[in-house]
Amino acid sequence: MRRPTIIKRSGSSTSRIKDSQVIKKLERLGDRPRKREWTMLNLLPSFLWRQPSMRPADNQHHTVWLFDNTAYQRVTLKTPGQSRSWHAEVVACVFRKDSRKDISAIVATIADLIGLDGEVGTERETRHRMAERLRPFLHHVASAHLMMLETPLPNNTTLIQQIGPTDSNGITSQVVTTGSRQITDGTSLQSSLRGWAGKVSMNTIFAGPEGWLVISDIDDTIKYTKTSESTGILRTTFAEEPTPIPGMPELYSHIHRELVPAWFYLSASPYNLYPFLRSFIHAHFKPGTLILRDSSWLDVSELIKSFTVNTMEYKMSRIDKIRRWFPQRQVLCIGDSTQKDPEAYAEIYRKHPDWIKVIWIRKVTDIPHLEEQNSPERFKAAFHGVPDTIWRVFEDPDEMASLVEGLRLHSNPYISQKVKKVLKGQTEK
Repeated sequence: MRRPTIIKRSGSSTSRIKDSQVIKKLERLGDRPRKREWTMLNLLPSFLWRQPSMRPADNQHHTVWLFDNTAYQRVTLKTPGQSRSWHAEVVACVFRKDSRKDISAIVATIADLIGLDGEVGTERETRHRMAERLRPFLHHVASAHLMMLETPLPNNTTLIQQIGPTDSNGITSQVVTTGSRQITDGTSLQSSLRGWAGKVSMNTIFAGPEGWLVISDIDDTIKYTKTSESTGILRTTFAEEPTPIPGMPELYSHIHRELVPAWFYLSASPYNLYPFLRSFIHAHFKPGTLILRDSSWLDVSELIKSFTVNTMEYKMSRIDKIRRWFPQRQVLCIGDSTQKDPEAYAEIYRKHPDWIKVIWIRKVTDIPHLEEQNSPERFKAAFHGVPDTIWRVFEDPDEMASLVEGLRLHSNPYISQKVKKVLKGQTEK
């Protein structure tokens, strides 16, 4: 008899089989024919099929998301003090408003999978919450659509730029340039879609070439998600109110006060969860750029797979992009032990040892079946060749707070030399 398909992960064989069964049930709910149609179109050479005509997105027929971002200045060989233009990657998604309104069957299936019996709140409120968070997974995307982006600048002018067209997944991603000399490091500007009465907007934080930069995972690093179990992912993502990991909001506030870094939140979650995760970060942590996975829009089962399939390769590619934007910044990476954060961060350090200054890994002890992930052997193998002074595994966020000031002192070349001498037991005359 053929064995059940199992997604590779640590934990008991029973939990792995259960994960496979959950994914199969969710796959049966997906819009499979439409997904296959798009796959076939993407495989065809462009000269064999006609591109759809490009049209503007409009408020009556479409829902649009603009993702917050961080602007950067390209490092060149220009003379010191010469002004540089600002650049930022603008990501937008466009959906059709009239698509997939009835989601009661999917809500009922997920409620059954997670054993919804009222303990996460009244059943009516919980099912309403589930429906709201599921909708972005079920909307049909709108390809070949254009938008106009307005950005008010400090010199009392407005920059207007076209973004798009969206691709077959309803997404457009492009780098725009402001070129304004009035914008300084730390400035925050809000851009909005022209003609939408400010209903769709994004925030851009302008970060200079130097200083600190934090790359933080989300799930089970700062947010309780239970990524080791399929039902845990479904429950914490759709049924429950998001819960921050105790002590992490305080630690991140301390990091922000001491280092004033640019913040990047990197998760293997699909783009469909952007509004949900953005609200969570703004409620408990310092705002920054949220980078999520471009996954299937019409298949909820892809949510489970995104947490476990090729996460290391995905995160490394996104971190490489961040490095191209900020090659001179000092980087602190923060992750957890549930998936591949130790291995991904260690590999990035091996590639760019002068860029990655610190790696902190939260050892997750409040989720079952993580004995293998939390073993000393796992961390020793993951960080092979990485100096002990670079990486640290912790359980209590409070124990990391005392290390933050040391990072600030070491970022100052003059103070850094004094600190090193003190650490070596030397004194200055």
